[in-house]
Amino acid sequence: MSTSTPVEISLMLASVANGDAGAFERLYQATSAKIYGVVLRIVRRHDLAAEVMEETYLHIWKTAGKFDPALSSPMGWMVALARARAIDLARRPDIVASEADPEIAENESPGTLSRRELTDELKRLLTCIGRLEPDRQRMLLLAYYGAFTRDELAGKLDIPANLLKASLQRSLFEIEQCLTS
Repeated sequence: MSTSTPVEISLMLASVANGDAGAFERLYQATSAKIYGVVLRIVRRHDLAAEVMEETYLHIWKTAGKFDPALSSPMGWMVALARARAIDLARRPDIVASEADPEIAENESPGTLSRRELTDELKRLLTCIGRLEPDRQRMLLLAYYGAFTRDELAGKLDIPANLLKASLQRSLFEIEQCLTS
């Protein structure tokens, strides 16, 4: 995997939107390792991860023109597509946690949460995020899922970087307080 900047990946996506197969190959080479890692952590089986990767990149090929750099970073957009597909696949009744690849299961620490515990924790987290003001929710989600740097996000939201940092810290503190109450 080469190290490509968000601008380079955006340009590759624009070329893919125009049907450039060479750009699609370069995009895959530049991004697939990271996306595969995200997918594998969700589906926990190499065969299922490969299936999700195929579906994800086919979707990217077909919809690259819909990518909007004003809404997210290119990697954020592609990872979100892959995560959604991986989560959908992992939720299928015929996919069972016990069928995980042994090498992946061995690498999990004894403190790893079960899917049920993880789902409960996620629900609590989403409830706490939902208690934030809508602007702060958006800011938080863009910061963590949009993969923007603090300066990029501050520019995008048209606020000073130090105000963004303070608001994010305050939001995280409020979420922490909510989770521990």
